[in-house]
Amino acid sequence: MNTIPFTIRETKEGLLAKKFSAVELVDEYLSRIEKNKDLNAFLTISDEVAYKKAKELESNLEDLPLLGTVVAHKDLFLTEGVRTTAASKVLESYVPAYSSTVVERMEKAGAIMIGKTNCDAWAHGASGENSDFSPTKNPWNKKHVPGGSSSGSAASVAAGLSLVATGTDTGGSIREPANFCGVVGFKPTYGAVSRYGVIAMSSSLDSIGSFGHTVEDVETIFNVVKGPDGFDSTVTNGQSLITNRKFRIGIPKEYFIDGLDREVEKSVLTASQVFKDNGIELVDISLPNTKYAIDVYYIVQPAEVSSNLGRYDGIRYGNGRDLFGAEAKRRIMLGTYVLSAGYYDAYYLKAQKVRSLLIQDFDNVFEKVDAIIAPVSPTPAFKLEEKAADPLQMYLADIFTVSANLVGIPGLAVPSGFNSENLPLGFQLMAPRFCESTLFELGKLYQKSVSYVPKLP
Repeated sequence: MNTIPFTIRETKEGLLAKKFSAVELVDEYLSRIEKNKDLNAFLTISDEVAYKKAKELESNLEDLPLLGTVVAHKDLFLTEGVRTTAASKVLESYVPAYSSTVVERMEKAGAIMIGKTNCDAWAHGASGENSDFSPTKNPWNKKHVPGGSSSGSAASVAAGLSLVATGTDTGGSIREPANFCGVVGFKPTYGAVSRYGVIAMSSSLDSIGSFGHTVEDVETIFNVVKGPDGFDSTVTNGQSLITNRKFRIGIPKEYFIDGLDREVEKSVLTASQVFKDNGIELVDISLPNTKYAIDVYYIVQPAEVSSNLGRYDGIRYGNGRDLFGAEAKRRIMLGTYVLSAGYYDAYYLKAQKVRSLLIQDFDNVFEKVDAIIAPVSPTPAFKLEEKAADPLQMYLADIFTVSANLVGIPGLAVPSGFNSENLPLGFQLMAPRFCESTLFELGKLYQKSVSYVPKLP
């Protein structure tokens, strides 16, 4: 194959028309992975699994939703018989006995797993630099970070090493790397997709989503993986109550602040104008408690992290705790502190109260608008090691994304071009809980309006 399809639809149509075979697809993706090893996007290549699945599909071609879709799974997703490390030396040799719900559902829908992608260890990070197996590099400029924590997944899709990829978004860990790598990243409503079989970071914040080149592709994946599975009690068949299709989009003043890169700001406002040109009303809105979101997040999230990492004691599975990296230790100590006697009320309980105020802010705004448009990150992708020595500066990279996780609403990151240094730019859309259809409709409208054509670095 000289070229590979850019979308799930093109892949499926090509296979059904026998323009190429599933085995040829696997050959091409494995060749691309080999040629781009310096990106360090993958921790494990599952070539045997991929060829076996490809041959199964060829022997009985069916019009499956994800027929021949080559997928890379973030290395937090359990994959039966295939190493799963969470990018941590603690789980360096761990091989799960079962697969996560998302992996199983995608496989049944015809997807081909090509491998497991690099990430910040335990998903702790905003740059991909906290991996115990060296950082992933940004395909558009290898001196820059790809964003985190789903760094390898975003880089894999951006560089054409897989058609799509899975990720987790706890405070922006899908939307930010999608933004930095110039691909579409989707975070569903909390409770829309099962977390079963995905190594937990922060249980009340984790959302399971995906990366692709088009909004239509992440929508297709969502329709395959969503809904109850009997294993995750937080999952429901939530339905959007919005029937109005004359959309109104809110522009929150709190997201356009001092420190916001001028080219990032211009990119978001230009995207807003595209929606306005399509007859969508733009409304100035305010989310007054947003300024507290990053503070709340870095109390609630480490508290849950410290609890979830308690199981990795080197006895039941994995290696000893002495192999935890610096960032994991930092979050364990911070989380244990805010949950300890005498500090629980002062920090954790107060943070949960402010979280409730954030939810009220968004609920009030969504009575006036159907979606919110905002920057994903204050800057384009920054340089490797630029913020690694300053944890507080690194945490602030999540300032525009954490609110959606604290509130539990869906978010969609959409690429919108490049800056003067040829680094990707984009914007995010957020909608009320279980209003994924609103995001997909708006995202597809934008890509159609600008005649969006995916391209590789």
